[in-house]
Amino acid sequence: MRKLKVVVITGATAGVGRATARAFARQGCSIGLLARGRERLEITKSEVEALGGTALAVPTDVADATQVDAAASRVESEFGPIDVWVNNAMTTIFAPFAEITAAEYKRATEVTYLGAVHGTMAALRTMLPRDEGVVVQVGSALAYRSIPLQAPYCGAKHAIAGFTDSIRSELLHRKSKVRLTMVQMPALNTPQFSWCRTRLPRHPQPVPPIFEPEVAAEAIVWASNHKRREVYVGMPTVMAVVGNKIAPRFLDHYLAWNFDSQQTDRPIAGDRPDNLFEPAPGDHGAHGIFDSRSRAMSLQFWADSNRHLLGLAALAVGTLVYLKRRRPVHRSS
Repeated sequence: MRKLKVVVITGATAGVGRATARAFARQGCSIGLLARGRERLEITKSEVEALGGTALAVPTDVADATQVDAAASRVESEFGPIDVWVNNAMTTIFAPFAEITAAEYKRATEVTYLGAVHGTMAALRTMLPRDEGVVVQVGSALAYRSIPLQAPYCGAKHAIAGFTDSIRSELLHRKSKVRLTMVQMPALNTPQFSWCRTRLPRHPQPVPPIFEPEVAAEAIVWASNHKRREVYVGMPTVMAVVGNKIAPRFLDHYLAWNFDSQQTDRPIAGDRPDNLFEPAPGDHGAHGIFDSRSRAMSLQFWADSNRHLLGLAALAVGTLVYLKRRRPVHRSS
């Protein structure tokens, strides 16, 4: 019986994908790295191997279903059956909707939404006959509460949640043991804010509070090993989900007057890279430019992923309190 997992990660060479590749590598996994940039694929491959994993670099544009299928076949030929497939690849345009072209919107949707569809299709083709495997969709708080200036990204994340729910019911109908889970992320310090296309006057930024990509990676690895329908990461994600259910109209107006929260004070650089249609040059790693403002852990996720332990602790405390109150009081005569 195979002990080490075979994992496929799309968008594996930067941001959340890069951090997730490192996390699985530390567990000794065999990892299929899917991304467009050949240079970063080779760098990430070397990184994975240095951390104890095995890697296969497969240049892939996830917007092309044929390329994704071919990548899945290569991974299985090299490593064996795929145990975990992580749909992480994304791109977007930071701009008011009226300033986005149809071609730009189509491309962002093809990568972020259809890329997840293509990845899920490829994963299920190999997992369903074996009746095992896990597909992890990398989601966002924005799958529940959209924000201005990011319509392509918000639309794609909503769509991923929708089609994932549909497929999950189909798997339940056929009594399949294949699992689908979606990890809803908070604002993350990734390179996307430095290379996604933008028409904003100032440099884009994640809406604070910001978390490091390793927080996301930890949650993805955890979700691949635990039977959760969805995993929320960070209290801001929980607040976005709950807040939109309670007061969506208030949030509409609040966000309408908070465009500045998505921009720094820095103007856009003239030589800024753009990865919408072609890979951005260079190796940007997992982190963006906001390390000094980012959190290295989420207490909310720790509590959520350890809720059984916390429940036992609460039960123990409750039992001690109960026993103390039940203890007879001895009065001296």
